[in-house]
Amino acid sequence: MKRPRIALLDDYQGFASSLPCWKRLEGRAELQAFRDTSATEDALVDRLRGFPIIVSIRERTQFPASTLKQLSDLRLLALTGKNSGHVDVSAATSCGILVAETEGSGASAFELTIGLLLAAARQIPREDRAMRAGGWQTSMGVELSGKTLGILGLGRIGTRVAAAGRLFNMRVLACGLTLTGERAAAAGATCATIDDLFRESDFLSIHLRLTERTRGIVTARHLSLMKPTAYLINTARGPLVDESALVAALRDRRIAGAALDVYDVEPLPVNHPLRSLDNVVLSPHIGYVTAEAYDGFFTQAVDNVARYLDGELPLRTLNPEVMT
Repeated sequence: MKRPRIALLDDYQGFASSLPCWKRLEGRAELQAFRDTSATEDALVDRLRGFPIIVSIRERTQFPASTLKQLSDLRLLALTGKNSGHVDVSAATSCGILVAETEGSGASAFELTIGLLLAAARQIPREDRAMRAGGWQTSMGVELSGKTLGILGLGRIGTRVAAAGRLFNMRVLACGLTLTGERAAAAGATCATIDDLFRESDFLSIHLRLTERTRGIVTARHLSLMKPTAYLINTARGPLVDESALVAALRDRRIAGAALDVYDVEPLPVNHPLRSLDNVVLSPHIGYVTAEAYDGFFTQAVDNVARYLDGELPLRTLNPEVMT
């Protein structure tokens, strides 16, 4: 009997395909890992024809209805993580494709946020580059203590960032679509309007989920309210922010800088203007890219594949009606 083929997408470092959890499927399925992202929808469809099972790494590849309708062999789309906004689940259901997810990535995104916050405040990447070029003490950092930390989105990650802000002796403001004063106070923050958040923050960190309601929520007007000494940190999702307006604000030095892990287009194009600015710290969407997070993601994804091969419903299936 021919073994089903599994496509593992966007395994940039080759780490996911090397995890020992795949041994559970030896003799039952044939794994093929792809280490790049297809440039077009047509290329993606051509690549994935003949695969009944696809395992994706977060939202590196989008699965709109137009793509799903062309993947006639696909029966299980096993996601890693909880953010399924890159998949049209309704279209998958119509096509008879099960969509299953895993648990989230725990501490990794929070820890990266703090890393970027410190990197921007103390000019760590700039000083690293200067030292490698023979320089010594070429910039001036700022302390976090006594500054105002603004948090846009006081959820699971934002609440942990608020706690870190208090440890740094920072005043913490927070804003969210449904945030109340009581919930903010419970997290050690003061509830603020979005305008006041941008106006008063010395460091403003974004932690909203990307939805149709939040897409583009940070506008050019909000950026214009920021202090010229303020920094924007975004480890949530790129499209939450008007990226062209942010580039303009950084280029014109209307804000002191930014630290970004997420972008409108990923991977970030080689000629993107953000790559040429000296007042922005860039990381390649690594908020969830840790050994621990990957181990959790793919152990659970393999569990879902194994259950499917056994004729059982995968755990955390988003559209179980497909199987029933």
